[in-house]
Amino acid sequence: MADHQEPGESTSGFPEGLPQGFPKSVRLLKSSDFRKVYDHGVRYSCPLFAAFCLADAPERRAVGFTTPKALGKAVKRNRIRRRIREAARLELATLNSGWSIVFNPRRKVLDCIFTDLRHEVKRLFIRCATSPVPPSLPSSEGTNA
Repeated sequence: MADHQEPGESTSGFPEGLPQGFPKSVRLLKSSDFRKVYDHGVRYSCPLFAAFCLADAPERRAVGFTTPKALGKAVKRNRIRRRIREAARLELATLNSGWSIVFNPRRKVLDCIFTDLRHEVKRLFIRCATSPVPPSLPSSEGTNA
């Protein structure tokens, strides 16, 4: 039995033109980067996740994920992380450069329909695209007060 391939779909099953992985260039990896987004970012909340968004580096966009132990054992946390990472990867093209976002998923991510999760991620990315960029972060130099 031969596999049927839709027009515009690659042999891997992913639509053509989308990156196949989640490259390190668009991931938040350092704890200091996460801390900066938490401390200076704006919180966005929905039933599936909370996200912290920060407009910081105009030439870069970055996404990070946290899954605390309160969400369950490692198997559940890994599945939650994989689902939200894939939704973010598929919608990454709608995120303007200059934004760093940290996702804090909720347990509902495990049981929700994937298209609903993807829709919520897309709403967040569009909201970032349409919101005015906040003023730059205060410099780390001390001020004389």
